[in-house]
Amino acid sequence: MKIKIYADGADYYQMSGLYENSLIKGFTTNPTLMKKNNITNYKKFALKVLNRIKNKPISFEVFTDNIEEMEKQAYEIASWSKNLNIKIPITNTKGSSTAKLIGTLTRKKILCNVTAVFTAKQVKQVLKFINKKDHIIFSVFAGRIADTGRDPEPIMKECKQILKNYKNAKLLWASTREVFNIIQAERSGCDIITVPSEFIGKIKIFNKSLNSFSLDTVKMFYQDALKAGFKI
Repeated sequence: MKIKIYADGADYYQMSGLYENSLIKGFTTNPTLMKKNNITNYKKFALKVLNRIKNKPISFEVFTDNIEEMEKQAYEIASWSKNLNIKIPITNTKGSSTAKLIGTLTRKKILCNVTAVFTAKQVKQVLKFINKKDHIIFSVFAGRIADTGRDPEPIMKECKQILKNYKNAKLLWASTREVFNIIQAERSGCDIITVPSEFIGKIKIFNKSLNSFSLDTVKMFYQDALKAGFKI
């Protein structure tokens, strides 16, 4: 596959272990994942991770709702390491666009990972403020789009077409729900996919014989029934 796999999570020990995995080309995290892992000191956690992950890109997200404060946080976070990508949400919670801010940060050579993108229109809004050679990532939440009953692939393909003249703009398939999303992202033309750590181990069974997989599954059910000591 040509697509790059980024590990998505906020567990330091998982991230540290995956850092050694040649399959993993980068890392992403967000405030929700950090909260789930009981992280209370944002900077302390980030610096600990960055002390370990030094030569693969990693995205950390701003967490204020004020767009001017987002800019200040972006500069501060970006100063912590050269391999940082700064996640900027496509809007704040009031629906105000951050496109102009993203343009400002991009001109300052901060690589923005535009997050929580759901539509091709949102991508177009940001492109009005950047140059065709600027480095930028668009994280389109394909998994959440699918949660609404919509097929995300046509949207991802449309976004990729919009970005065709922006050689340094990368399309990222975000909110992965299953391993098959990697195949979908690849055929949609995405450059990157974020994959939760619990799915990464399953990649090794790609193209496994379905007959063998069927037998393995039967064996698993049988062994688990024995271990449980079931009787009728």
